[in-house]
Amino acid sequence: MRTPPPRVLTVAGSDSGGGAGIQADLKTMLALGTHGMSVVTAVTAQNSLGVQGAWPLPAEAVRAQFRSVVDDIGVDAVKTGMLASAELVETVAALLDEVTAPVVVDPVGISKHGDALLAASARDAVRTKLLPAATVATPNLDEVAWLTGVQVASETGLRRAADAILSYGPRWALIKGGHLEGDAVDLLTDGSEEHWLRAPRHDNRHTHGTGCTLASAIAAGLAKGCSVPEAVRAAKTYVTGAIAAGFALGAGIGPVDHGWASPCRQPKVSPSGV
Repeated sequence: MRTPPPRVLTVAGSDSGGGAGIQADLKTMLALGTHGMSVVTAVTAQNSLGVQGAWPLPAEAVRAQFRSVVDDIGVDAVKTGMLASAELVETVAALLDEVTAPVVVDPVGISKHGDALLAASARDAVRTKLLPAATVATPNLDEVAWLTGVQVASETGLRRAADAILSYGPRWALIKGGHLEGDAVDLLTDGSEEHWLRAPRHDNRHTHGTGCTLASAIAAGLAKGCSVPEAVRAAKTYVTGAIAAGFALGAGIGPVDHGWASPCRQPKVSPSGV
């Protein structure tokens, strides 16, 4: 009988358009050879133009989903995304205290289109409850500013952003510099060890789901037993290829291509830009 693949759990919101959220997470986990499982925290009405509505689930429903999966199947890594409210942040943080698997926290605050996905009242809960549970926290620069007040306008500010995030307790911080000019540069650090990750910036506006995809790819690597730097480097390569192969869907911003490495769907541009 076949040995089961590594088990990865996403705790996040549903994207009805399929580009981000648990849909992106599960596609990424499958593409990277792991078994994806889900705890749905919120349902959104969402498409390529934005988020038309969002409905958080009751904390009881989130808790029941988590217990159902973890108590029976178990997990090798957990990834969190949209948690919507302070109550859900606190609920999920308490549940994470009960698992020993590595945790990737994507502190989702707003969507690609600028729509709020986390209540302002949840900020303190993210800082004091969720970030301390993280093996790796993966904020973009807008999320860094929202959580810490640190504004980053150039690559030199990434260290300052990382220090601000690390002050809340995650073991590692991956500061995503995708909003800066030039190459897509990220900084991974635990406060003493630094890893700079660079990739060419592809001329493709269809990047919906990038953050979810990256965090899920990191979780998949950790579930396979990779170190944090190994998992993050592999995830960076995967998401860069997915961005290069992103495609138009609907009238707005289309998704990255989670299946870009499939033999039947190679991108026209490789992750290295060649």
